[in-house]
This record gives sequence, C-alpha cells and structure tokens, in this order.
Amino acid sequence: MTDDVLTSIQGDVARIRLNRPGAIHALTTAMCAAMLDALEAWRLDLAVAAVLIDHAPSLDGDPRKSRGFCAGGDIRMLAESGAKDGVAARAFFHTEYRMNHKLFTYVKPTVAFMDGITMGGGVGISLPCRYRVATENTRLAMPETGIGLFPDVGGGWYLSRLGGRMGQFLALTGHRLDGAECLALGLATHYLPSASLDEAKARIIADPRSIDAILDDLSVAPPAATILAVADEIDRLFASDKLEEVFATLEADPGDWAQAQLKLLRTKSPQTMKVSLRLLHEGVLMQDFTDEMRQEYAVGAHVVQRHDFLEGVRAVIIDKDNAPKWNPPTPEGVTPHVIDQIFAPLSDAEAWTPHD
Repeated sequence: MTDDVLTSIQGDVARIRLNRPGAIHALTTAMCAAMLDALEAWRLDLAVAAVLIDHAPSLDGDPRKSRGFCAGGDIRMLAESGAKDGVAARAFFHTEYRMNHKLFTYVKPTVAFMDGITMGGGVGISLPCRYRVATENTRLAMPETGIGLFPDVGGGWYLSRLGGRMGQFLALTGHRLDGAECLALGLATHYLPSASLDEAKARIIADPRSIDAILDDLSVAPPAATILAVADEIDRLFASDKLEEVFATLEADPGDWAQAQLKLLRTKSPQTMKVSLRLLHEGVLMQDFTDEMRQEYAVGAHVVQRHDFLEGVRAVIIDKDNAPKWNPPTPEGVTPHVIDQIFAPLSDAEAWTPHD
C-alpha cells in the first residue's frame, strides 16, 4: 500500500483519492497496485454500492491551488528504466493497464471527478468510469507524442470512437480539451461547477443509488465547446491514416489554423505519431477492451526503450530545453518495418494479461 493513494469507505460508498499533489498526482506503480487491490476488494463487498475517484487537496489544503486530478504517469522512472532493461517500465504498464481494465469492466457504478489537469494516466482512470464529471477547471489531453510516447491506457479504444477525425487530431497534437469540450465530445458525462463538487460527493455518499439524479440536478449549462467550431476542418485536414498525407494536406492549406497545427506537429515525434495513427486505426476494430490493452502493452514495451522516448523525456522533463532530436526526424524516415516491429506481439510468457 502507499500513502499516495487514500482509500476509505463512507457509508455505502468506497473512495479512492489520489494523494501525490506535488506531482499533480502522477501515477507510480505502487499507486496503480493500490487502486487495483482496492477495486478488487470492493468488487464483491455487498456493503459497497459505488466507487468515487478524485484527488486530494493541494499541499497546503487550499482547493483553489489544486492543479489537477492526475497529470499522467511517472515519466522519469519510465525513461530511467527504458534506458536500461525496461523491466520496471513494463511492470508499471502491466499494473496500470490491469487497473484500467478493472475499471472498464467494473459492474458497480464508478464516478471520476476530472477537476483540473487530466492527462495520460488520468485519462486512463477517468474514461472507463460510468460517470465522468468535468468542471470549468478540466484540461484533458493525451500529449504523449511530444515525449516520444503514444496515447495509451486505452487511448486507441476511446479516441478511435470519437466522431469524425477528432480522435486522430487529439492523438497527434495532444490538444487540451476544456470541460465543456469534454462534455460535447462525450468524454465527460456531466458538467458541474467546481464549487458544487463537495456537495455532489456528499449527496452521492448519502444516497449512492441516486447518482444520475444527483449529478443531473447539480449540472449546469457549459460554455460553448470551441473545438466544435473547427470539427469540419479537423475532419478534412486529418482525414488520412498516413502521417505523410496529413502533413501534405496541412502544408497545402494556407489558413492560420492549419499552419498552426502543422507547426505543432513538427515538434512531435514522427515515429510515435505514426504509432498513434495505427493504434487508432486498429483500435476502432477491436471487439474487446482486453485485446486493446494487450496490444497497447506490447507497443509500450517496445516504445519505452526506443530513442524517441528517451530523447523526448530528456528534452521536456529533464533538461527542459524543449528541443528533442527525433530519430528519424521526418515522417518519411519512419518506415513501415519500424512500425511493424513496434506492433509485434509479445510471446505468451511476456504478454499482458488482465487481473483474475
């Protein structure tokens, strides 16, 4: 167990609170294991009617300073492991994906409060939940291509099922969605003012069988979802599953928005942008979330030991020069053979398996 995850039972409701505020509750292997153990313990507990998942307050206890729900995973640890034998990194992914899968298949109602930064691993916790509450503070993104990773924790499943080419746009660019946009795209089920969250939690704890009515009652009309204004442009500019064609389409469009996206994509890892496009292309065809997790684990096990991930972490997390030197540096340099290697399935002994 770890103090970085607080678990408790209040009335008929079990609670998971991420408690690593100094790191915006970024996940460690121990945190994922603690969540998995708690979910399994509550699964058959007849006294538990629902599970609430949120984050603890900031270090000084001021909720106004709490920056987010979960900023992702322990990227520095993953890079340190990937530079060696990758064992610790694979152990993290294996445990995290089991926790993600447990949430996805959980029979009891689960409620995630996505207040503030919800990125990477935080998306993997919240999107499997039956109820996903966004606020005016929500900033949801899968920014992995900027550090030589890909949108994992089920990203290939969730993003591929968004309308049009929205998922491909989010996967390639790492664009941050606000709470209103999350609701409009179906990534959130409810939009509440952050000032109402404590009341929502208290009412759910008092009456966990009325979650729908409680969240509906406290919901407010969100602002306009600005991402919808460019949805047609996204569908047109990101129409191809071939990265070279996406670049060519953007290069041929003189509009300011298209050129801004082109400039942004040129900062991302060409290798993992191609990985992301293939992941979503295959993800929409997956019939079972277990298969998605198995594939993402194999891809993650390969990517975490490749140059682009180690270089991305160096540039963004360690040296903070934000000038990664990708290899290959262009989409054309990333051959189909390289992508096939990254997607190669693991042996039965090495492959990911769900929790019993």
